[in-house]
Amino acid sequence: MPDSAVGIDRGVTVAAVTSDGTFHDRQFITVGETVRCRRLQKKLARQKKGSANLRKTVAALWRITGRVTDRRTDFCAYTANRITARNALVVLEDLRTRNMTASASGTLDRPGRNVRQKAGLNRAILDKGWHKFELALRSAARHTGSVILLVNPAYTSQTCNRCGHVDPKSRKSQAAFECTACGHRDHADVNAAKNQRDAGLAFPACGDLGTSRSAKQEPVSRATGRNP
Repeated sequence: MPDSAVGIDRGVTVAAVTSDGTFHDRQFITVGETVRCRRLQKKLARQKKGSANLRKTVAALWRITGRVTDRRTDFCAYTANRITARNALVVLEDLRTRNMTASASGTLDRPGRNVRQKAGLNRAILDKGWHKFELALRSAARHTGSVILLVNPAYTSQTCNRCGHVDPKSRKSQAAFECTACGHRDHADVNAAKNQRDAGLAFPACGDLGTSRSAKQEPVSRATGRNP
């Protein structure tokens, strides 16, 4: 639609939640494939380096991971095409996924903290394909003419979309948001996506979506001051 805008909140529980209340997600690896991967990894650890059996085990692992990668790629492309086809402006948080998924193990002199929890978060971010989804949106936008805008992620999950009050206590849980000032309730990810959408609409170049929908337009990120 030529005058529509949408905000997208990327998460580790649901891959992408849009400001219109739509949840975009799918399972990329089946339970059976997960079990088989663990068995193959244990088998791999016992096998002799350079052996034919080890090569067979590695090939079996690659077949599973290849299917998982293909599913993630298909999901990102399909979802990106649907979103950009329906919206002139698509707003995302300016997330540095490479930095966010860096190892927290540290060094011998300066060991990291909460390494196991950080590793789990890293896997979840990579599994949901945050960066791949952003790339898919940019690729799809070249055909639809939609504008992809990155905004500052600060406080989007703590800000009430109705009254603008900022309070970390309003985020009751991963899914629940209840404003401590006005009592407004919403799904936490939907509330964050609405805040991102509104931040994008406040960007000067996006004031008139009917005339700003152009594949050549590359608005500057408010968070970094660079072209996205």
